[in-house]
Amino acid sequence: MSNKSNNQGRVYEFSYLITLFEEISKVRPAKIEENNSYFAAERAWNTLTESEKTMYKISALAGVNTIFDLEPLILDDSDDELELKIQSDDKGKEGDVRDVLIIRRGIEWEIGLSVKHNHFAVKHSRLSKNLDFGKKWYGINCSKQYWRDIKPIFDYLDCEKQKGSKWSDLPNKEHDVYVPLLNAFKGELERQSLLFGRDIPKLMVEYLLGKFDFYKVIGIDSKKIIQIQSYNLRGTLNRQGNRQRRSIELPISTLPTRIINIGYKPDSKNTLELYLDGGWQFSFRIHNASTKVESSLKFDIQIIGMPTTIISIDCRWK
Repeated sequence: MSNKSNNQGRVYEFSYLITLFEEISKVRPAKIEENNSYFAAERAWNTLTESEKTMYKISALAGVNTIFDLEPLILDDSDDELELKIQSDDKGKEGDVRDVLIIRRGIEWEIGLSVKHNHFAVKHSRLSKNLDFGKKWYGINCSKQYWRDIKPIFDYLDCEKQKGSKWSDLPNKEHDVYVPLLNAFKGELERQSLLFGRDIPKLMVEYLLGKFDFYKVIGIDSKKIIQIQSYNLRGTLNRQGNRQRRSIELPISTLPTRIINIGYKPDSKNTLELYLDGGWQFSFRIHNASTKVESSLKFDIQIIGMPTTIISIDCRWK
């Protein structure tokens, strides 16, 4: 990810952190944990003009007010001090996709927000000649057939890398790299699904969405909308308060148990679409993440269909 993208992400996280703090502090005691992630986000925030800061905070307030409606325990009357923190990026590698945490230690409760600015990707996973995606994604080693299938692809890329080639120099990267690599990936998922059945879809979605329930908060600047998606897969979101009551009730979503189909997006040579039971649908777009050829490629993974139990709320701001 570029420094510009990193800074935009940090700015967005910081805008939610300080807006949450300001609004919660009007009702109950709150504090911010000033960790390394906080200081990195603060530095990015301080590069903005005052008018930009105001715009970000107005945008964040629309999302924060809806989170309050969904989570009455945030403002529920109590003597304990509520904590706010930005998590380190390393947490994402460990399977925790939440960027901002809201914590009440007195009742052993926390929720998290995954804060995104103008993009809908859920993961940017890599494929490479030595990376066992099966082990990383769902805890089952890739088959010997998969390693045989990908070897000539990465041998070719290693050769081009040694020449100092750019991706634009390759005569037909779709035919020589993207399609055979996607075919190997597709074939491996189909094999493992036949062998291990209902475990594979469930574990894949848990890998893609993380091991904790969360709210995904997406800022869409062009429409002046904050979209909030609830991923309540384990029933830990949307708990009632003692005095505050939730004004929106969220259902619990179920994880998939079957792969219905995996195939190429129509008229595409770089994107697979995965259809699972229960309404789960994902796209996997393979791409090179650099100008020069390297022996790994990146997925841009997006949700293209969700169960009806994943509630999506659009919050407008002015």
